[in-house]
Amino acid sequence: MAKLKWGLIGGGEGSQIGPAHRLGAGLDDAFDFVAGALDHRPDAGREYGQRLGLAADRSYGDWREMLEGERNRPDRIDLVTIATPNATHYEITKAFLEAGFHVLCEKPMTMTVEEGEEIVKLAQSTGRICAVNYGYSGYSLVRHMRAMVARGDLGAIRLVVAEFAHGHHADAADADNPRVRWRYDPAQAGVSAQFADCGIHALHMASFVINQQVTRLSSDIASCIASRELEDDAQVNLRFDGGAIGRLWTSSVAIGRQHGLTLQVFGEKGGMRWSQEHPNQLYWMPLGQRLQVLERGEANLSPEADRTTRVTIGHAEGMPLAFANIYKDLAEVIAATNDGVAPDPAADLYPRAEDGLRSMAAVYAVAESGKQDGAWLDARPPMFQS
Repeated sequence: MAKLKWGLIGGGEGSQIGPAHRLGAGLDDAFDFVAGALDHRPDAGREYGQRLGLAADRSYGDWREMLEGERNRPDRIDLVTIATPNATHYEITKAFLEAGFHVLCEKPMTMTVEEGEEIVKLAQSTGRICAVNYGYSGYSLVRHMRAMVARGDLGAIRLVVAEFAHGHHADAADADNPRVRWRYDPAQAGVSAQFADCGIHALHMASFVINQQVTRLSSDIASCIASRELEDDAQVNLRFDGGAIGRLWTSSVAIGRQHGLTLQVFGEKGGMRWSQEHPNQLYWMPLGQRLQVLERGEANLSPEADRTTRVTIGHAEGMPLAFANIYKDLAEVIAATNDGVAPDPAADLYPRAEDGLRSMAAVYAVAESGKQDGAWLDARPPMFQS
């Protein structure tokens, strides 16, 4: 497969997410990093891009300059990643899709359901890929969990329990810290803080693994630090279209929890649990049998797990490699699209614009249910309600 050309918007020097994307995109040697608009300060972005090896004429000052610079190049980028502040995702994604580029957008894909529906329709009409970086779904054993559910190892799924709880915003003295404050400010974060930031990762992973979509939800949200306008803790009850029920807890005030993304799935014939902080182990207990610990990289796992395993058993694979699996999926699907052939089904698991839209609909439903003392509300975007 010929190498594809990749560009990055955002993720500049000091960014938390930029290095993970650069490592992920480059790991399998499927993409060349050839263009970027890396900083909201044009001169800083150009200078940093050139230090990373970009040519001067492709190290852009902002995303609009990058769009115009790449649009008509014969060697233009095949995929652009958008890793900018949340409120800019919709505008940039829309512009690049309209210009015929494939897009990988950081979550949340948009700030409103209406914007999300527009992006889904635009991706469909242009035939371009619009992926959303729910990168944790790239972990090898998460892919194996999905495969176990699909082949019936657990029987009918009864219950899924998802958590994404940490304690990094638990200090009330951080009220004026700009890196924390904006997350709880409706003018910058929208209608939700913690659920929109972390809860949607847990929600997407639950839906991805059991291959069911949320139809209704009920939420209890709270601002444990009273000065915050938006929630820092949420408990959400879920109903899925395949009959499963769900429990989701997300919090930013859980002192002692570090990352805190975990998933438990319980079916008629067995149960399993996995944690992002210990990604090499999957705990699996068939009904009436002993607890088993499945190790990433061991023999006789699913093709989905084997395809996304890079280092031998016993060695850690972390978040950048999970991101790399999303990029690996995209590279194979883009190449198949270019060749006019169907992609490998095991590569066709990247999170889509539809996932980003469903997440945003859930965000609004969680916020509204919380206001209504836990009323059960439709969690589906309007375009998926018919």
